[in-house]
Amino acid sequence: MNKKFRIAIIGAGPAGMSAAARAAELDISHVLIEATPVCANTIRRFQKRKLVMAEPALLPLRSSLSFGVGIREDILQRWDDELEGLKVNVNTGTGVTGISGQEGNFQITLASGVSLQAEYVVLAIGLQGNIRKLGVEGEDLAGVQYQLDDPEEFNNETIVVVGAGDAGVENALALSEQNRVILINREEEFSQCKSANFDLLMEAVTKGKIETRVSTTTARIAAGKENDLPLIYVAQTPQGAEQIKCDRILARLGARPPRQLVESFGVHFPNNESTAVPQLSEQYETNVPGLYIVGALAGYPLIKQAMNQGYEVVEYIQGHAVEPADEMLLKDKFKGVPGVSSVSQGIAWIKNTLPLFATMTSLQMREFMLDSVVHIPAQGEVIFKRDDYCSDFYSVLSGSVSIQTEHKPQSVSAFNIAAGNFFGEIALLSGRRRSGTAIANENCVLIETPRRSILKLLHSLPAVRRTLDGVALKRVVQNSFGATLGESQFELLIQGAKLKKYATGDVLFSEGDQADGLYMIQRGSVTVSRLVQGLESVLAYVPAGHYVGEMALVSKQPRTATVRAASPTEVILLDAERVKTVIQNNPSIRGKVDSRYLQRLSTEGMASSSNFSGLAKFLIEHGVGEATDILLIDYDKCIRCDNCQTACSDAHGGTARLDREAGPTYGQVHVPNACRHCEHPHCMKDCPPDAIHRSPSGAVFIDDTCIGCGNCERNCPYDAIKMAAFVPPQPRSIWQIMLGKDNSLPISSPENSTKKAVKCDLCQGLGTGPLCVNACPTGAAYRASPEAFFAGKDGVGTVMRDDK
Repeated sequence: MNKKFRIAIIGAGPAGMSAAARAAELDISHVLIEATPVCANTIRRFQKRKLVMAEPALLPLRSSLSFGVGIREDILQRWDDELEGLKVNVNTGTGVTGISGQEGNFQITLASGVSLQAEYVVLAIGLQGNIRKLGVEGEDLAGVQYQLDDPEEFNNETIVVVGAGDAGVENALALSEQNRVILINREEEFSQCKSANFDLLMEAVTKGKIETRVSTTTARIAAGKENDLPLIYVAQTPQGAEQIKCDRILARLGARPPRQLVESFGVHFPNNESTAVPQLSEQYETNVPGLYIVGALAGYPLIKQAMNQGYEVVEYIQGHAVEPADEMLLKDKFKGVPGVSSVSQGIAWIKNTLPLFATMTSLQMREFMLDSVVHIPAQGEVIFKRDDYCSDFYSVLSGSVSIQTEHKPQSVSAFNIAAGNFFGEIALLSGRRRSGTAIANENCVLIETPRRSILKLLHSLPAVRRTLDGVALKRVVQNSFGATLGESQFELLIQGAKLKKYATGDVLFSEGDQADGLYMIQRGSVTVSRLVQGLESVLAYVPAGHYVGEMALVSKQPRTATVRAASPTEVILLDAERVKTVIQNNPSIRGKVDSRYLQRLSTEGMASSSNFSGLAKFLIEHGVGEATDILLIDYDKCIRCDNCQTACSDAHGGTARLDREAGPTYGQVHVPNACRHCEHPHCMKDCPPDAIHRSPSGAVFIDDTCIGCGNCERNCPYDAIKMAAFVPPQPRSIWQIMLGKDNSLPISSPENSTKKAVKCDLCQGLGTGPLCVNACPTGAAYRASPEAFFAGKDGVGTVMRDDK
């Protein structure tokens, strides 16, 4: 074999094969080196007859090899034929142990002992040789596996699949054909898989073929008891520990980059993060001139992206000016942005302006921008309003944005978010309403990124997550204290701060404990309770954006109450001694905390002396802690006329969105079956057509794309969704037109019609407010947020404090 080449390509996955195919097509001296006996070894290990996706769908393919959506075996056969037809020089069955030298004269040492020379080297070695394990007790028990070759080997088994990326979802789908499958996702949403896989997963969940657990981690794995299933998968869910008996556990947790090997070639990484990828130019060149990296090792695991890079890197080596495949898509993103004449200029501007993204490579930044939108709002334009429900994330590229917040009624304060910063992270992390109004100032340029995309970024780049968490913590502190700390005082306060997560019902701290710090609630909500005559008495409800634990810090006495998570909750725990120091050094903050302490004493004293406690505990036990807008009925005032239900039915085509009689009751307070518009709606999580949305006002509603799968009805723990049969709206007759009758609403029909999901939408679009409340002749029905209800604001919830 010739031992001197213009281009040596190491790794015969999609990226390497595409590079070699282009080199062969251009008649360039080359060699394709692969450690395994065959090309495309990773794809050959995909499950049999797997449908291989061609994502991203909008991205055009640029390669001398063909590729499209298809069955694994067909794609592999086509590649084998095309490589042979192009006479690609393939050297399989031997890995590379060393690379030295420089551009024009690289020395490549193979595991076989043979040495090769090349003017240029392209690394396309991927990640599959470094599979991540579960990292818990029992990870290597028999029946725990990290690869699936043939899903048809397993039948009538209960299989737990851990990992909600593309590999985990695809394996779960294949296994679900003849097994019971439970898919474990440590995140709340399925943001790590491709859109096509997400759609297939939702369809399978709809049909009951796959069960899912979200916000769930692996606690441990144990051997099953004799005469039972062989394994016990112990999951930590938001509701607490769950033991799942199973035959098999399949963990698809990705792989670690072969960093040590790559660094031995002289390649630098930007940081020590385990997820870091090498720092590359936009032409895929490393810090070693003439040494290039493409594909998964460069952070591009998708087949189409890798093949495009393989083609392009050969063009760059040849000195050809070729635009990346995503160039036209990104040009549209920057169209009209002042001072930006090219995509490269726009990407460089973002990286230089926004420290949050400083650790991202230019290639990662390009992929990020494909999901984002660049806005140029007019001066004074409102980006979002206080109390809106929206969770997109915003970065300020130019100018500034004014954030207006309200600390007291009719008391508005404002601060500016300047270029280089971001906003919207509190709603993103907490899932709650916007805490302020964002208004564009002069010369403002913004990047808007959808929630799903930013969550994927935070998952894959811990450095970005840490930066965002640090700024979010500072803003939570500022919003809570209503004062601006000096930088040194802030740094003192956050040193040693800990992010802690709690499942519903978990105790943050108990009555009698010594004060360990101040708990800043970043997400979820908590209750404050006290033991009264041996019984737990609920005193208060505290949602995200507030803090608890200040009473023991101010009084210097043990905790006087127990704080428990009312819903899945995340808090930032600030060290007690540091908080005390900052309070003592800042009179304005001390006054704020002292005032809150006295207010809490007064509120808790009133609550513990009334029937507040039993009712509060009852409501929390029935899920009010995760509600944002709940319908309640005072049965002391209710005359059972059912006007509430009738008005709802009349306004919604004959199908009421509430059931007045159904639902739990405590004393005179009744909780009818009606949507609570949850903080993190259960109904949204498994909706195949993505038909469930949240309006800026907070209403969770179902649009016309509903396919009637019933997932939302099954997922709602409060029986607030029903499947109803409808016929399409009929044109109005001449008599209806003359009499002014409106027939634009769907009409309920049990026969010959499609069933779709219906639920309360707070009568949005009718301009009337909730008709169930408006139609109540005695004022017995009312809607409120848990915060307003527990506080008894504006007369709401005062029924709780009436001693009867």
